[in-house]
Amino acid sequence: MRQLALRRKILITDDSEINRMILCDMLEEDYDIIEAQDGEEALNILEEKHAEIDLILLDCMMPKMDGFQVLMELSRKHWKDSIPVIMISAENDQAFVVRAYKLGALDYINRPFNSVIVRHRVESIMRMHLKEQHLADVAAEQIIAKHENNNMMVHILSGIVEFRNGESGLHIIHVQALTDMFLRELLNITDKYSIANEERQMIAMAAAMHDVGKISVPYTILNKQGRFTDDEFEVMKLHTVAGAEMLNAIEAYRHEPLIKLASEVCRWHHERYDGRGYPDGLKGDEIPIAAQLVSIADVYDALTSVRCYKEAYSHEKAVEMILNNECGVFNPLLIQCLKNLADDIPEWIEEVTSEKLFDEDIHRIIENTLRPSNDR
Repeated sequence: MRQLALRRKILITDDSEINRMILCDMLEEDYDIIEAQDGEEALNILEEKHAEIDLILLDCMMPKMDGFQVLMELSRKHWKDSIPVIMISAENDQAFVVRAYKLGALDYINRPFNSVIVRHRVESIMRMHLKEQHLADVAAEQIIAKHENNNMMVHILSGIVEFRNGESGLHIIHVQALTDMFLRELLNITDKYSIANEERQMIAMAAAMHDVGKISVPYTILNKQGRFTDDEFEVMKLHTVAGAEMLNAIEAYRHEPLIKLASEVCRWHHERYDGRGYPDGLKGDEIPIAAQLVSIADVYDALTSVRCYKEAYSHEKAVEMILNNECGVFNPLLIQCLKNLADDIPEWIEEVTSEKLFDEDIHRIIENTLRPSNDR
């Protein structure tokens, strides 16, 4: 839960200095006040201090950017979810009130201001919002606990696949970390994809299961030294379909959001943006964005890791190969993410690797368990 200062902060946004002074006089005894003279200044303040602001008093009619435009921007940046807004205006037109509520304002105060009404509504909205935050925090803690348990089982299952595939247990960690890294950057540079917070967490978790279908691939093909024959490659490609079918066959959980997401990732993480991937030849955003994110993360880690059929490429060479479409064509937005993140990826990978000792324990236990008894 957000730690509140002893005195909560209110951002008063009004182009009239007199109106701001009147509201300050009414509220400054109990609250810390920050002032903005128009919508643009308010958003600039929020860019730096949105985590500190407990309430916004927002004028409807202002030059440059009016209150309704500010409300839309608050929604776009997801600040409205954590900061309640009370609209203020001299307008009594019902259309103004309805529009304010539809855009997410929690209350509407008309001018001229009555100090008793203003103080009561400010305190009521803050109290209500604090209760909602508390309930949301409790729910979030329960979701996190559930996800941690799911994450453990996902890592165990994925560890079994990697042991059989002769790969390092770090591949799971790297693909998860890179998927999350690309996702965060994608949401920073575009509003094209609407992804809720809970789904963001599940995408990284589903990334760990992208190759679960390799359990169905014959060992001789899975760990072959050198290039596949055409027939062997056709068999290997079927791991995408097999993974999705395996997950969808779990009747009790097939409709769970995580399983549905993981199924999409399994089936489509080898699709390519130009339609030349497999198994279904999907093109562009026919490919779910989760599968696209896992795809570029998987390719990068495969290039920079040792495999039974190749040595590891350097980070610089791997990035160059992806940018040159040597590994298939990717979403231009994800290519931009790679360019933006390229300098930070090696350090980030090193950091998450050192933090995930738990996964090494999983891999060791799986290896000891699955090794034939006559080898022990």
